[in-house]
Amino acid sequence: METKIYTLDATGAKPGRLATQIAHILLGKNTPDTTRNLVANVQVVVENASKLDITEKRGTEIFQTYSGYQGGQKSETWAHLAARRGISEVLTRIVGGMLPKNKLRTPRLKNLIIKD
Repeated sequence: METKIYTLDATGAKPGRLATQIAHILLGKNTPDTTRNLVANVQVVVENASKLDITEKRGTEIFQTYSGYQGGQKSETWAHLAARRGISEVLTRIVGGMLPKNKLRTPRLKNLIIKD
């Protein structure tokens, strides 16, 4: 079976609304033969990610990570993360938060290609 490629344009789109569309496609919910235990044979390409409509308030939201060790909690704002790693990392983390927390999350995120 061939890989189906979906292309989304991020120009002027809100990050959360775009991320829900991406997560819906990555989970395979837009096809009638959806299986929850397999990675859908799709690839999502997001173009013009740098033109996302990120408001000033959203730039102050915080991503948190925790290593499990004492003092291992790290916090970073969207704006700082975008400056450090690029807007593609911000969108990837938003989409990753919308996917199920299981072994298929990483393979599904590998089917997401973000172009600035």
